[in-house]
Amino acid sequence: MPAASLISAALLLFSPLGAGTPPAEASVQGRQGDQALKPYNEVITDKAVTKSGVIKVHMVGERLYFEIPTAQLEKDFLWVTEIAQTPAGGYNGTAAGDLLVQWSRRGNKILLRRPNYSIRAAEGEEIKTAVRASNVYPIIMTFNIDTEGAGSAPVIEVTRLFTTNPTEFSVSGALGVGGIDTSRSFLESFKAFETNVEVRSLLTFTAGAAPASPFGPRRGGSGPSNTALVNYSIVRLPDKPMMGRLFDSRVGFFTTSFEDYGTSDHGVTQKQYITRYRLEKKDPKAAVSDPVKPIVYYISREVPAKWRPYIKQGVEDWQVAFRQAGFSNAILARDAPNDPEWDPEDARFSVIRWAPLPIENAMGPHVNDPRSGEIISAHIIVWHNILKLLTDWYFVQASPNDPRAQKLPFPDDLMGELVRYVTAHEVGHTLGLQHNMKASSAYTVEQLRDPDFTNEYGTEASIMDYGRFNYVAQPGDGARLIPLIGPYDKFAIEWGYKPLEFVDDPEDEKKALDAIAARQVTDPKLRFGGNPNEDPSQQTEDLGSDSIEATKLGLANLERVASYLVPATIKPGEDYTLLAAMYGEIWGQWNLELQHVAANVGGVVMTDYHAFRGGEVFTPLPRSRQKAAVDLIVSRGFNAPAAFIRTDVLARIQPAGVQATVLGSQSALMNRILSDSRLARMLELEQLRKSNYSAAELMSDVTNGIWAEVFSNRRDASIDLFRRNLQRAHLQALIGKMTTSASDVRALAIGEIERIHRTCSSYRTRDRVTSLHLADMARLADAALNPK
Repeated sequence: MPAASLISAALLLFSPLGAGTPPAEASVQGRQGDQALKPYNEVITDKAVTKSGVIKVHMVGERLYFEIPTAQLEKDFLWVTEIAQTPAGGYNGTAAGDLLVQWSRRGNKILLRRPNYSIRAAEGEEIKTAVRASNVYPIIMTFNIDTEGAGSAPVIEVTRLFTTNPTEFSVSGALGVGGIDTSRSFLESFKAFETNVEVRSLLTFTAGAAPASPFGPRRGGSGPSNTALVNYSIVRLPDKPMMGRLFDSRVGFFTTSFEDYGTSDHGVTQKQYITRYRLEKKDPKAAVSDPVKPIVYYISREVPAKWRPYIKQGVEDWQVAFRQAGFSNAILARDAPNDPEWDPEDARFSVIRWAPLPIENAMGPHVNDPRSGEIISAHIIVWHNILKLLTDWYFVQASPNDPRAQKLPFPDDLMGELVRYVTAHEVGHTLGLQHNMKASSAYTVEQLRDPDFTNEYGTEASIMDYGRFNYVAQPGDGARLIPLIGPYDKFAIEWGYKPLEFVDDPEDEKKALDAIAARQVTDPKLRFGGNPNEDPSQQTEDLGSDSIEATKLGLANLERVASYLVPATIKPGEDYTLLAAMYGEIWGQWNLELQHVAANVGGVVMTDYHAFRGGEVFTPLPRSRQKAAVDLIVSRGFNAPAAFIRTDVLARIQPAGVQATVLGSQSALMNRILSDSRLARMLELEQLRKSNYSAAELMSDVTNGIWAEVFSNRRDASIDLFRRNLQRAHLQALIGKMTTSASDVRALAIGEIERIHRTCSSYRTRDRVTSLHLADMARLADAALNPK
């Protein structure tokens, strides 16, 4: 279908309802009181450096001028601010923000305004008038018109726009700095193109408190002064926005939101368009066609040469998903051109950057047109220390099945495969996809151990999950270890990008899109989930539909890793820093896998069925599954793992401290399984759903497991250090619930404390330390039950 017809109806949504000066008023503004304009050659002298584009840009000495064609007034531009270079330790390459702007003329002034499309009215002249009155576009800055160019194009000096860090375009928060010092801030360079203008400024700031960062503390930005090179992209948006596609909670896309007051609903309608690139077929009649304009990711010049082929593969791995949506060669990776006019910060280009910082992460943000959700560009950042994070994960999860990973550092061919995986994940975000935390639970344990299955479907149903690597497979299985673009990914790209014939309105698409989404009812591999705490099928860092069996296999692999930890990490003449770090990673993985098991207790599976598309949305887990989870936690979690308490490791890395490691891990597991929110949910399910695994039974089972030596019929027990620590922590946790819990949890906790008090008071053993410990626990329980 021709592109023009696809967007014709959508234009109703984008009439300038909030224009600051209504047409009737504009005629009375005139130019009364305005000063006479200077001749053009007195402003733009023969010393000017000029570049022509959507806006003609002139540099005269230290002054920057914009010559704005009248055809570009009252048009939407996207202003994107990005950090090009920072002080040491800063996050270069990251976006500081984006904003929709318009240039408008008022007499002999130009106003820079901020349009707002968050409230709209698609139908009804009366409601459009009301929305217009409630949506005046704010004025960001005003500029005197100094002269006019050809076609009465106003010429304005915009130097201060790029050297004073205006609030709307401020980079202070992104840099973690204070106020700007204009005496030490300068224009650095500028470029003009057919659809955009690029300006770079060297800005100097006083020190300020750095905002909290999800990637850890910055190393720079703490001195009295900080200077950064900031890139501003001003991109002309299409007059006719791409037709938006309405969000469906069954398919995880990022969105842009607005309120629609012009619908037939009784009341305001909250709507969301998904964010996606504009893809149109060269041959609309073909089942599969090349696009008019493919999605291109440029691999920036600073990316290390040895990783570039793997990054290219990670991008183009998505071609299989776009083929399901009807496109061939839809997504491509290219090396950055050797062109001085090309900049990685240019908002027209999607770019993959490599940042030299000790951040163990990568991220894939994108910039979109808020009118329609059209993705304009994406700038993926891969921080150098992602290599360490990938090494840590793969070593503890997959090395028993991959001999290449049983000695550190990894060979480049293995490391490249891991870089390819993380690239594909981040590209998925830039295509509009959210994390899908349900995908890692779509496959059975048997399927995860099957080489044929995993080579076809990968190790999780979506590369957008946090399933990481296949820790379920056992040596000899031959199963795949690294995720692929999965069934959900293909399904989601089809739902989000497939062109629909004979449809020219977002509402008219809903029926056809619902038919695609409804496949989830019969195919669990296509389901989406966003990690609610109650649902054991939507966890992070997990694998398999049965986390109990998966964890048993995962723990077996962890014991294998521990057995070769020392030879894998040490080298002649080097210290044991790497050994200590990887020992910590083993404990971290042990925690994760047992936490996955804990999620089954009181768990409620959420399946996002819609009306007449499936059954109940919320389904509590059966008693047998919950009991099996508690049994595994008691047997494997509440007993210190002997395979990890190895003198050949501990004697090399620490004089003491393993008991704190064990207790920290066990306490975290115990506190999660006995959290007030979990117990409250179980109490409610017991009442409303007649669940046959109650909160009281859980608390009793946990007590029996932790205090097994005391509650068993066996007498004269000797309780070891690790168990004593856990028992003490358990009793203290129960005592804490006496004052913090306002529900039946308090009564249940008191009941368990009474049991512990009676048993510890009467238990007798010849082991002196055990005897003293139990006497101490009896006194602690008595003090809580009978405060003075």
